[in-house]
Amino acid sequence: MISLFPTLLSLVLQVVLCLASPSPFPRPQQHPLPQQHNEPPGGISNRFFASLERLSRLVDIAYCVGTTGLSRPFECASRCKEFPTLGLVTTWNTGVLMSDSCGYIAVDHDQGAQLHWGPSVGSEETTSGAIVVAFRGTYSITNTVIDLSTVPQEYVPYPSPEDGGDEAPEEPEHRCENCTVHMGFLTSWQTAREDVLPTLKPLRSQYPDYPIHLVGHSLGGAVAALAALEMRVILGWENVIVTTFGEPRVGNNGFVRYLDAVFDLKNNRTEPERQIYRRLTHVDDPVPLLPLHEWGYRSHAGEIFISKSDLPPAPGDIWPCVGDYDPRCIAGSQGEEVMEIKKRALAGKASEETGAVEKRWGIPSRFKLWQLLFAHRDYFWRLGLCVPGGDPFDWGRDRYPNVTVSDEL
Repeated sequence: MISLFPTLLSLVLQVVLCLASPSPFPRPQQHPLPQQHNEPPGGISNRFFASLERLSRLVDIAYCVGTTGLSRPFECASRCKEFPTLGLVTTWNTGVLMSDSCGYIAVDHDQGAQLHWGPSVGSEETTSGAIVVAFRGTYSITNTVIDLSTVPQEYVPYPSPEDGGDEAPEEPEHRCENCTVHMGFLTSWQTAREDVLPTLKPLRSQYPDYPIHLVGHSLGGAVAALAALEMRVILGWENVIVTTFGEPRVGNNGFVRYLDAVFDLKNNRTEPERQIYRRLTHVDDPVPLLPLHEWGYRSHAGEIFISKSDLPPAPGDIWPCVGDYDPRCIAGSQGEEVMEIKKRALAGKASEETGAVEKRWGIPSRFKLWQLLFAHRDYFWRLGLCVPGGDPFDWGRDRYPNVTVSDEL
């Protein structure tokens, strides 16, 4: 009888907690979790892995701007020699304040470039080269945290005539309703665009068949997102592909709906290799979950999730995610969709089609701020240090052994 006491006490406590917890909507019937929530989706192809790995090295080179230097034809202290067909066009560095932006623009004239970059926008592969626009993240972890605490700013992605608004379509296909974005990120792009767009416009006219690849890490990923929206919506450039690593949340729910619509991300109708917006996240990286959901910021779709904590990952450790909050990926695993459901329920907009998402045990990634020093940089390589061989963590590590030239072909 005494041995039953702990069990009975536990049951009583659970009942009391359930009765004491406010429930804004009727409790759903219990049912088993879908099998796919507990099993990995199977990874990505070797060819797609090779393309993403190549882009991670290119975004790492952006950290040379403003530090050890990046010069023509394409030379730096880091991995520039691994890209013999790239030619540097320009670099920019707007300073070290909250709105700083650094990066470079380069052109790849390799006529077999699709073997490295993946297919351009559309269903047919091309043999054209590529234009690369790389946005650097911030070097200061302190500045990163400060940046993430700034207030939202209204976002109207249609510039005035003096800002080049005469190029905007009369009736854009997508409109951003009730949109706000992170003020620091928006200021960073508004500052960088004065250097980026005047260089990029003649390049696009000179090489109209070259896709424009925007890549960015950390703060640079957020700036790349805003840059890509302007290029596609305002300038009408279709062949723009975005790949970000550790991208923080850029805006609110209205902004997320807008970005998902512009890049056709919400319904996951596109094969991962042909997706034109790829947002890579890492299982232990807190930055993709910042600024916080409680502050009104949301994650957009297009996520590609690296499930392995340690470097190096393999193709089987990486998979594409579905929608804004896939429970197999970083945002959905934090139970934030449950918070969104309750919020809608309190507003009288609960739906029977909405279900809870499995939460993972342990410390949520968004609270692992010590990972700003490690996991936030662990994307294929340890990013963010422009010295020979990259970060010392990578010294002696050659190209990924699980990706060969035949795999890329």
